[in-house]
Amino acid sequence: MRKISRLSRFNIASLALGFAFLYLPILILVIYSFNASRLVTVWGGWSLRWYHALFADRAMIEASWMSLRVAFSSATIATLLGTLAAVALARGERFRGRTLFSGMLYAPLVMPEVITGLSLLLLFVALNAERGFWTVTIAHTTLTMCFVAVVVQSRLGSLDRSLEEAAMDLGCPPVRAFLSVTLPLIAPAIVAGWMLAFTLSLDDLVIASFTTGPGSATLPIRIYSEVRLGVKPEINAICTLVIALIAVVIFIASLASKLSSSQGESAAPL
Repeated sequence: MRKISRLSRFNIASLALGFAFLYLPILILVIYSFNASRLVTVWGGWSLRWYHALFADRAMIEASWMSLRVAFSSATIATLLGTLAAVALARGERFRGRTLFSGMLYAPLVMPEVITGLSLLLLFVALNAERGFWTVTIAHTTLTMCFVAVVVQSRLGSLDRSLEEAAMDLGCPPVRAFLSVTLPLIAPAIVAGWMLAFTLSLDDLVIASFTTGPGSATLPIRIYSEVRLGVKPEINAICTLVIALIAVVIFIASLASKLSSSQGESAAPL
């Protein structure tokens, strides 16, 4: 067997610089969210002052709640539709219009967000739809559904289909075979797709700015509108809370993925 080469000093230094470039600004932001000074660039000691000010800012809290509602709703709908689309593409290799369907499904992956947001805005205006929570949710579902489909389809492509066929040979109907055998095996991919859709929706600014309406601004829109006038210390506090939320979501999703994966592997021989 070929001996695995050790990491050189250059590789270690490059890796350290890369991680520092990615995570050092986030670490500085988290530290300065506990800054007692009113100036964001001047350290004035440790304090929870700006967290208290944040929870007293009603507009920021409402924007955060709007973003969480939109992210949860759009991620759930996108996961359901994306999973069904992935199953159709993975199991229906010969159905008519497959190329057109896959092209329309994956178009948001390469389409600039400005074009997607503008086209959705024109659609909602043509339908005379009132812009608000549901228009942003539909827009984010359109954006994130393709990411879920890619993740789930890749898992279905590497799945041993004979397990599902064996269940049907033993008298299990196709739908029940899918729910009892295939679904537990692809559950980690579904969880990963939901988590990806949730974070993409929570982070989106461009599409939400086109499809939102009065009184339904999301957190990125609110932060952007305030940063243009200068960075306030409350911005560091809300960003730190968002980072903590994403870390918790990743931790819970990883636990759910491991649990569903172990259950699927234990049920596979049956």
